[in-house]
Amino acid sequence: MRKNLILVLLTALTCALPAAGQQAIFTAEGLRSPQVNEDNSVTFRLFAPGAGRVTVTGDFIAGKDGGWGTAEMTEADGGVWTWTSGPLATELYSYAFNVDGLQMTDPSNVFLMRDVRSIMNIFIVPGERGDLYSVNDVPHGTVSKVWYHSLSLGTDRRMTVYLPAGYEDSGTRRYPVLYLLHGMGGDEDAWPTLGRAVQILDNLIASGKAEPMIVVMPNGNAALPSAPGEGPSGLVQPTSDLPKTKDGSYEASFPEIIRYVDSHYRTVRKPSGRAIAGLSMGGFHSFHISKEYPGTFGYVGLFSAAVRSLEDSSNPIYSDSDAKLAAQFRAGVSLYYIAIGEDDFLYEENRVLRSYLDSHGYPYEYHESSGGHIWRNWRVYLADFVQKIF
Repeated sequence: MRKNLILVLLTALTCALPAAGQQAIFTAEGLRSPQVNEDNSVTFRLFAPGAGRVTVTGDFIAGKDGGWGTAEMTEADGGVWTWTSGPLATELYSYAFNVDGLQMTDPSNVFLMRDVRSIMNIFIVPGERGDLYSVNDVPHGTVSKVWYHSLSLGTDRRMTVYLPAGYEDSGTRRYPVLYLLHGMGGDEDAWPTLGRAVQILDNLIASGKAEPMIVVMPNGNAALPSAPGEGPSGLVQPTSDLPKTKDGSYEASFPEIIRYVDSHYRTVRKPSGRAIAGLSMGGFHSFHISKEYPGTFGYVGLFSAAVRSLEDSSNPIYSDSDAKLAAQFRAGVSLYYIAIGEDDFLYEENRVLRSYLDSHGYPYEYHESSGGHIWRNWRVYLADFVQKIF
């Protein structure tokens, strides 16, 4: 009898353990947040009984310099705080909650993205632009995390490589390459996640609006081999305050990336088959890399580019800008693309750059949008740029 009782207890315990591990599957859905309403307004809800003040902050609320703004939530019965926006344009948006000074993600929304050290929730308002940033029923490209060795930087480094749908089965066909660079504090995961580059390329290529292309998204931090937690340094907390980001090291090492890509993929190995573009710090790098190696890139994209100085005589990479830009445009640039938001804190720097190009008769295409230094703009610029290249 005792043996039978022990057997029953052990059986019950064994069955209970996986059930406990799976119990989240069977719990009620809880609050619905965010809820996209029929008129494209969005309702946010947070259960925070006893809280004194709860706000929602996001890139869909007007803020200082075109950045994130904040809205006050109100407490309803049962300790549920709510706020409903006005109708929003079709788009991918990001947000977070703040409860009595503590910023937190939405516990009802499992969809998250990391930007440097900030974790935020996302949601999509469907429609033209929202659909462009979504996974649709179209042929999909292949995304790989690729390691290469940099002799000049003395380390193995990682980059994200997108191959268009059909690449593996296309025989000897060669493809043009877009080198897509991130901003300060970012890494090789920034454009695929925050920028939705994979969805944008899949959807535009499938619709015939963009040429099939390889997209290389390297890590632009010369002192960091990979995204935080993905390299030999372990689980080091990410930071935007990294050394060697703008000292010329990355620009000097960039030909190693091109050589690796050309030797490992079927690429079009001439200026008409190469483009380089980047946001903020990545725009700074794109500006200098493209002029440092004239005749390498036929297309250049500067998205909210940090171009504080066109001349730094103390650094050979950043010096002799007049001569290098002259050589670059003399070699031929099919598209020199500049885009920035009217509220971007780098707006004046870009105005100075445009004035410089105008004074020398260098052709460029300029796009100005609303908003500031935010991913919502950079996704738009990328989608526009890739439809104009190759």
